[in-house]
Amino acid sequence: MANSDTTALLAACERHMGSGRASLGRLIGVVETHSAAAWVTAAGGRRYLDFGGYGVFILGHRHPDVVAAVRAQLDTHPIATKVFLDPVSIRAAAALASIAPAGTDCVHFANSGAEATEAALKLARLHGRRQLISARNGFHGKTLGALSVTANPAYQRPFEPLLPDLTQVPYGEITPLRDALAAAGGKACVILEPIQGEAGVVVPPAGYLAEAARLCREHDALLIIDEIQTGLGRTGEWWASAAEVPEPDIVLVGKGLSGGVVPVAAMLARPAVYAPFGRDPFLHSSTFAGSPLACAAAAAAIQAIAQENIGQRAASLGARLLAEVRRVLADSALSEVSAVEARGRGLLIGIDLGSPALAGQLIMELLERHILVNHSLNNSQVVRLTPPAIISDAELRLFVDAFADVCAALTPRSTPLEATPA
Repeated sequence: MANSDTTALLAACERHMGSGRASLGRLIGVVETHSAAAWVTAAGGRRYLDFGGYGVFILGHRHPDVVAAVRAQLDTHPIATKVFLDPVSIRAAAALASIAPAGTDCVHFANSGAEATEAALKLARLHGRRQLISARNGFHGKTLGALSVTANPAYQRPFEPLLPDLTQVPYGEITPLRDALAAAGGKACVILEPIQGEAGVVVPPAGYLAEAARLCREHDALLIIDEIQTGLGRTGEWWASAAEVPEPDIVLVGKGLSGGVVPVAAMLARPAVYAPFGRDPFLHSSTFAGSPLACAAAAAAIQAIAQENIGQRAASLGARLLAEVRRVLADSALSEVSAVEARGRGLLIGIDLGSPALAGQLIMELLERHILVNHSLNNSQVVRLTPPAIISDAELRLFVDAFADVCAALTPRSTPLEATPA
């Protein structure tokens, strides 16, 4: 794209979408136009290896099976009437239930992870569970209800008052959760991530989720497990919570469910929990949620994840990637900073640099080497890696070499950028 075209595009962005988005566009200076597998192509033909994507592209970009299913649906019946039975959404619900955590057989489709969170919070209210307990630094979306349990004051304060009866507890600590549940008197709804993604890939202590689930049963609380980022193979298995919470009340799923092609998310629930929604389909509805087009993508994505052993690939690739990242950090001057570490599970990895400025510089330096990564919305000092599980050995090596090259020059005494891209 010619410079004049980019200038015009930025001017239109600033006028119609805001100065903040336009400023980010000027800072990064890349106009994306195409994508396939693990690569995003910019105007002019420059290609970027996508190790970002916020967890969406577990199958890469434009997976051929998902694209074929969506294209076929587009040519037949993309949007349903919402009056007649829609076989595509019904079959997609059955496919999702077939790989869901035990007992969560009921499916409510949504357009986004935040909408899935909203559905879960409303369903909890129908059961009288209005005391909301969430974890500090958790992230569940930015619509009003989801924002109420997204524990980041920077996003919450401009929109207060939020939902009432909110309690935040430290993530990974049992005693504060036990106390909050006891205080709620059987009217609590607890929402937790198996791994806190936007907090900087925070993995809880072993046994934490299991004990949280036990306490919820003891105190007659509903437990929502947010697998929007961690589910569908991202952490090396279908569900990151499965080993410790085999039978949750509600599970949230999204991101990878789209197959990287059409946005779609869902709330899964046990039949007894889902019953109010099941009896009245108009109690919580959405015009476009569960459209045939989106459900065709979801069904094809589930099939591809299963057939291509995506969970196993994510576990194997993630172990190798995490080991390489740790090796590079240990060999660099960054090892002198005690706060620097890499952590994660599967292909959800956080690189904690102990400094938002250093994290910002790492992101920009990797972009210069045609590698795309993400920052963390609730922890600006952590760079997040969420590459597709379909990356090749050569692509993995390409990232590691670029990362090593950057870390060799990136020291605590560097003069980093003052701000991390937002």
